[in-house]
Amino acid sequence: MLKTDQLELGAYASLAFGVVGDAMGTPTENLEPEQIDAKFGWVETFEGDGTDDSIMRNLIADALIATGGYADADDWASEWMRQHKEIFGQKVGRFFPSVLHSAAKLRFGDLPRTIASGNMPSSSSAMAIAPVGIVNAGHPKAAAAQAMELASLIHVTDVAFCQDGAAAIAAAVARALDGHSTVEQAIESGLSAIKPWSGRDMRKLIEDALELARTANDYQGFRAAYHQRFRRAIACDSRETIPATLAICKLAGGDPWKAVVYGANFGRDSDTIACMAGYVCGALSRDETSVNTALKALPQNIAEREKTLAKKLVATARQKAGNEMKNWQPLAG
Repeated sequence: MLKTDQLELGAYASLAFGVVGDAMGTPTENLEPEQIDAKFGWVETFEGDGTDDSIMRNLIADALIATGGYADADDWASEWMRQHKEIFGQKVGRFFPSVLHSAAKLRFGDLPRTIASGNMPSSSSAMAIAPVGIVNAGHPKAAAAQAMELASLIHVTDVAFCQDGAAAIAAAVARALDGHSTVEQAIESGLSAIKPWSGRDMRKLIEDALELARTANDYQGFRAAYHQRFRRAIACDSRETIPATLAICKLAGGDPWKAVVYGANFGRDSDTIACMAGYVCGALSRDETSVNTALKALPQNIAEREKTLAKKLVATARQKAGNEMKNWQPLAG
């Protein structure tokens, strides 16, 4: 595992650029690309500290920290119950109906393993999953497995492809945090995290989106072609958002600022796409000066909040890794 300061930098950048993407994409959410162009021209500023994407991320982070990195769907559900005002508070209007319905079921006594039944497709788990990548830094397969488990709180059965999306983002973040991987390698780990049989539809969509990014002349050309080919009935369907996110990471060349700006100008579920692209590309960060320069518009109190959370998650990652090595010692000997 990387030195603590290097890992904390990548974790902080992943979390912080996720918040920036969430905030920057908020004004453009649910708009068509043409509407964004007409209303804003080109979005590259932001206000606020994010929406439901960042709130759900914090609930996952709290569950991971409380369990030493081993949180499952029940643990995440417990945080929903303990901090229910975070969901049903001032930003309740920003939450997707599936999360509100699921949270309400919990409060009425339903089991966590049953509340996802009947939910619509969304990106409600993938948009929050970066902390799972952080506590499994350098181990994308472990990150993917834990992401699949956590995402079962919101998505199961016929919308289980949304679990695939969460697994892909978590694995990409975990790979990006190993200190030497490229954005292409992080994306490949995200793709590899999806089961080739059960997840073949999501894998094919991601592969096609990456090929579109490779052959597109520029961002605008990619955006136009993507909206022609990949749209779903529901804008936040992860079959639309996850391929877009990973393709944007590729187009941005791993540059986190460029990735969140591309995501914010994408349209449809732009805040979530920008947030997830920020997670992945932020985790690739190696230089503190570059990170601080790119995040200079982030209010100091929010930056400090994200740094504190990054430190806690990295400490949890090290605790988890230490426990795993200790548990394997009798067999290794």
